[in-house]
Amino acid sequence: MTPMISVLIPAHNEAAYIRPCLEALFASDPLPGPAEVLVLANGCTDDTAEIARSVTLPQGWSRKVIDLPQGGKLAALNAGDARAKGAVLVYLDADVTVTPPLLAQLAGALTPERPLYASGSPRVARARSCLTRAYGQFWSRLPFVTDGAPGFGLFAMTRTGRERWQDWPDIISDDTFARLSFAPAERIRVPARYDWPMVEGFANLVRVRRRQNVGVEEIAKRFPHLLENDDKRSLGASGLMRLFLRDPLGFAAYALVSLTVKTPLFRTKTRWARGR
Repeated sequence: MTPMISVLIPAHNEAAYIRPCLEALFASDPLPGPAEVLVLANGCTDDTAEIARSVTLPQGWSRKVIDLPQGGKLAALNAGDARAKGAVLVYLDADVTVTPPLLAQLAGALTPERPLYASGSPRVARARSCLTRAYGQFWSRLPFVTDGAPGFGLFAMTRTGRERWQDWPDIISDDTFARLSFAPAERIRVPARYDWPMVEGFANLVRVRRRQNVGVEEIAKRFPHLLENDDKRSLGASGLMRLFLRDPLGFAAYALVSLTVKTPLFRTKTRWARGR
């Protein structure tokens, strides 16, 4: 039976995360049709693929674990898209865990005949580092996170929407590319939550924040027409002051990272830094 939903999980050495990711996915509320998950194990030197195959598969789900010899998220996504059968495509990072209602809400929001994009309501997982907790608490109140459907860690689209481009381009910020490939009126945020982990510690926050900035700059340079779909609301001085008064410690952590990112020391040519 043709699946209604295909969940694609690119995974490079995700042995510590793939089991909870899949267990949360398989604990989803009943869906209106069958579903499949494709674990795209790319360039793994650990037992990510073996763990993914061992997780108990519930009724109504099918599973494909695809071993790709080369690492690389975008190539993995292209390989997954070529094998996925669903009318709705869900792209899920291996370190993200969904809540039970999320998948059903995505399926209900995405009319297969229309080019549509959707995501859930992100929730930053509790960090071990005090600095990361303070930074994450402030960051989660920014308009980019609270408004619209930002899609970091998890986004979905109809197959009709996915047909707007061919292969995924070799870029840093695939989630930004996907989101901006849809007009604001085509993007949907559903209320169900998902948990997204933030990197731990000052140096990792700076590296990843710098990577995010470079990714957005890359989109602007290579795909300037996509910026027409950016509806990100500016916080403004008054909004920033309100957040500062509400959370001065978080403001200080966020400002420290933001200012450090602009220093030449962290302007590295490295394109990818997860820094868990």
